[in-house]
Order: sequence, then structure tokens, then C-alpha cells
Amino acid sequence: MFIDVSDLQVRYPGRDQAAVERVSFGLHQGQMGVLIGPSGCGKTTLLRAVAGLEPLSGGAISMNGQVISSQGVHLPAENRRIGMVFQDYALFPHLNVEKNIGFGLSHLNAMERDARVQDMLNLVGLGSAARRFPHELSGGQQQRVALARALAPEPLLLLLDEPFSNLDVDLRERLAHELRDILQQAQITALFVTHDQMEAFALGDVIGVMHQGKLEQWDDAYQLYHRPKTRFVAEFIGHGVFAAANAKQQGSHMVLHTPLGDLQDMDEDIAQHPIATDGACEVLLRADDIVHDDDAPVKAEILRKAFRGSEFLYTLRLASGQTVMAHVPSHHDHHVGEWIGIRLQADHVVVFGASAK
Repeated sequence: MFIDVSDLQVRYPGRDQAAVERVSFGLHQGQMGVLIGPSGCGKTTLLRAVAGLEPLSGGAISMNGQVISSQGVHLPAENRRIGMVFQDYALFPHLNVEKNIGFGLSHLNAMERDARVQDMLNLVGLGSAARRFPHELSGGQQQRVALARALAPEPLLLLLDEPFSNLDVDLRERLAHELRDILQQAQITALFVTHDQMEAFALGDVIGVMHQGKLEQWDDAYQLYHRPKTRFVAEFIGHGVFAAANAKQQGSHMVLHTPLGDLQDMDEDIAQHPIATDGACEVLLRADDIVHDDDAPVKAEILRKAFRGSEFLYTLRLASGQTVMAHVPSHHDHHVGEWIGIRLQADHVVVFGASAK
């Protein structure tokens, strides 16, 4: 592993719960890792610990085979060859773009510094903006200047703390793809913090879901969505709700009885947590597993609707009181309070034993 975080703990005085509790993960050279989770889950604290800005209470961090943080070792942040891009970009307003990018290159002579700055300008597509000042740039351009400045000293690792949070949604999505292309071209290993799942999926080779200081799962996007290891990951990733269900063995397969009907021929390993001997379990009904069908025998009342352009996200209530969600094409514009037909169309189901946390 290029970056190896092992059993990491960060505790603050006066707090009962650790900000980061026994977290372990790794990144190979050139990979991009993303940390996601709700506010206060510890993802930024973890990032700061890797940067050398937070002392460890336990565990260790190694980079390129060298221990850079442990209870007995603390390599100063300025000696770690780690670049950082912050939420507010932290550009110097009195310096133009090329001087902002060249700020950390005082160890180079003037010719080398100018060449490196020009390389960075070309890398981020701002070759014509060298003499402009930060206030003359758009938010997206400022973000790219901040990225160029972080990459200019040739760091071994780049850390990014929600760098797109101040930008509008369309620009965030475009810049996420641009950022991934830039980092791949520069062959930089990176660790990125965000609360936006779509951003995480667009950027991450591997994604970590954090909750209350713990790393619930460190995996690729497909596994997080289809094979969540904990209830929290299952509920946090995508749109969906858990519903009581019952699993019955039939030969080598199982039948899963759900509030929306039976799912036949389920593999025996469908459960992410052991199912009780009486078959009691909970199935995650995701919005993309539920199809609007006027002829379906199961009816549900529309509680809420959110327009998403090509589709609505409907929150629905069954006659039993069970709440579910469904993605419905936006030309099916039903009113709140209306009852519509729905059916379950699940290619892959997520099932937990009823006692799973």
C-alpha cells in the first residue's frame, strides 16, 4: 500500500466518544479514495490526521513504506510532501494566478519555477489566466488554481476537503470529472472528503463510509450499493427504506416474502446478516427496485414527490402503513394524496437479519 492507515484513533480532551475510532484502510499508488458520511462523522478529522494537523491517540499512518504518524512518531506536516485543497480554496487575493501557484516553489530557481507554474497552468486548463487575480475568476477557475498550487510542489499525496461545496450542482459534477482526469494525468494518489454521494461515485476508485467516528465500509461503489456490510451503509447509500420480510427455504433457493409481493429463487447468500431461524428479516426496498404499474395489485398513497427532471422521487405509503420510495418517469405526474399501483422489480436485493444494526 502507498498510504496505509492502521487502527487509527483521534480523541479530544473532555469528549467521551473518539472523533475517529480504530479506522484502517489503504490506497495504492495513483488511486483516489473518497470519504463520505454525515456531518460530524469524523471524515475531516481523519483527513487532518493524515495531513499531520491532528495528533494520534492510537494507531499509525504510513506513506510509501515510512511511518509518518503514530503515538511515538510525528513527522511535521510540512515535511510529509502532502498537498491540500480546502473548501474555501485559500488563495492569496493580492497575488495573481501564476504567483499563487508558484508560492510554494521558493526552493526552485526563477527559470525552474516559471516552467513548473506553466506546466500546472496547462494541466488545469488555465494557461491564459496567469496574470489574472482571484476575484477576476469564477468559482470553478479558483478551484482549479487551488488544485494547481497544491500540485506544483509535486506532493506524494493530495488531500481534498470538500473543495466543490461552494459551487452549484452542475459545475460540481463537471469539475469532479475534470479533477479525476487531472489527477490521473499527474499520477497522484489522493484522498477526498465529501458528503455528496454522486461526487464520491464520480471520483473514487474506493470509497469509505464513515459513521460516528468509525469506518463502516471501505469498498468500490458497486459493492457499497449492492453488498453493504452494515445497516448504516445500506440506508446511507441511495434512496430506500427497510421493510419487515420473511425468508423461506425452497430447495437450494429461498423465497423472500415482502410487503410488495414474493421474490422467487433468491440465492442462499442474499443476507448481509444472519437470518433468524423463523426466517424473520428485513429487506431494503430501494427506489429503483419499485416500478409504477397501474395494473399492479399493490396500491400506495403518494406522501411526497420531488421532481428530478427525467423522473420523480415519490415517497409512498402502503395500506399497511409501510413507507417506500420509487423513481417514476416524470411524465407520470400524480398528485400528493393519490393512490397508484406499484410492484417490486428487484434484480438484486439487500437483506439483513432482523437483529442487524
